[in-house]
Amino acid sequence: TTPRLPGPTLTPSLTDTEDPHPSLSDWHDYEPNLEFDDTELSQAPDPNLIVALDDDALISGDFVTPTDDIQTNLEADNYEEQLRVASEMDEFSSMKTYEELKFIDFFGTDKQGQHIFAIFACRLPPKSELNNSAFIHFIIQKMEAFVQNDYVLVYFHQGLRDNSKPSVDFLWNSYKELDRSFKKNLKRLYVVHPTMFIRVIWNLCKPFISVKFKNKLCYVSSLEELRENLGLKSLKLPENIYEFDERNSTSRKSSGLSGNKKSEEASIAKTTQFGVTLKFINQNSPCLNYIPPVVRKCVDHLSVSGVIDTEGIFRRSGNYSRINSLKASVNAGENVDFKNEDTHVIAGLLKTFLRDLNEPLLTYALYDEIIKFLEWTKEERPRNVKQMLREKLPVENYELFKYIIEFLVKVMECKDLNKMTSSNLAIVFGPNLIWAHNQMSLEEVNPINAFIEFVLQNHRDIYMVDINPKETVD
Repeated sequence: TTPRLPGPTLTPSLTDTEDPHPSLSDWHDYEPNLEFDDTELSQAPDPNLIVALDDDALISGDFVTPTDDIQTNLEADNYEEQLRVASEMDEFSSMKTYEELKFIDFFGTDKQGQHIFAIFACRLPPKSELNNSAFIHFIIQKMEAFVQNDYVLVYFHQGLRDNSKPSVDFLWNSYKELDRSFKKNLKRLYVVHPTMFIRVIWNLCKPFISVKFKNKLCYVSSLEELRENLGLKSLKLPENIYEFDERNSTSRKSSGLSGNKKSEEASIAKTTQFGVTLKFINQNSPCLNYIPPVVRKCVDHLSVSGVIDTEGIFRRSGNYSRINSLKASVNAGENVDFKNEDTHVIAGLLKTFLRDLNEPLLTYALYDEIIKFLEWTKEERPRNVKQMLREKLPVENYELFKYIIEFLVKVMECKDLNKMTSSNLAIVFGPNLIWAHNQMSLEEVNPINAFIEFVLQNHRDIYMVDINPKETVD
């Protein structure tokens, strides 16, 4: 006979079962005799019997019947997705609030062509409305396209309320959320009207911040000093900042500036090309087809193979003191040689020429039209842009803008090497080609950049017909 293994005898019901994995311990395979009716577990509860509890009810012992607006909508199989959607809705609501507060703004470009962003402490939301992730994501969303290039940040501390003061943990966590380009490409952080609170916070954070970042901090005690550092004639700020500066500044200049300006203009050397009008340059310098000599010289130098494909051309700032030195030499009528100059210095010199013009190349008159660019339909844009450039620009402005665009298209064609796409070029050149009388806002920057990018991408169609006769070199 076949030997038997020790263990209980398997019952026929188990050996004949269709279950591929029958239990080997049949004395455990029984269903306990439940002492309650479990049919309720498989049926939906009667809504009229549900009782809602709140904290007060738990303390007092008084239970209340739920009202119609108390609902439980989370489905068992989809609760994670519903929680995610609810979280996104909360963040969207927070970001909408931040948009209305306008605590972040755009100031255009500084003396070196770097984009300037401002943050106003007096407009920060209360701590109770401060969603850490939504707050920093809002800032990233506003600045992300610009911080791929060198930029400047101005923080106006005046007006910070006690209930809006962020904690050190909040500031540190927000700082960690920023990617490398935010930290690396920040060239200067101006803190205007600093207080002891700012200095204490800074000292607490110092051990965790790199030496390079520490060197970017600059305290500014007056708006006059800030204007001088940025190279801006005017600043559009909340009224309380002006009032505070008026009370505390001891070196505010009085009236009489306009008369001085007129006398300065009367004594400008005829060789000057920076800081004057295009008409002045065309009247006093040998301009072939309305192109100022210094612009043609910069473009000729930058168009050479090995230079035009330099990575980050126009995005990286050149040496500021060297740019100023070349600028002074050009204005003095000296014959400057770019042969041994750094590419970023010459690129910076070209941007400086455009930015120093007494009136933007695309003129103040076209500003209001250009900032409506995104409101035009796709069908309207080609017609409107052609009409604007051909019929509303003075001839010297039209020709120089066309010349600059044709050069930037060549730069764009080398994008695989220099990383300068039409979008990148538009971001860099937009604020240098058109700006407002006072100060452009962050909302106005996007249509300006979109306008320039459209011109770059459609230059052949826009300039298919040459509307001005050209001079030829003998």
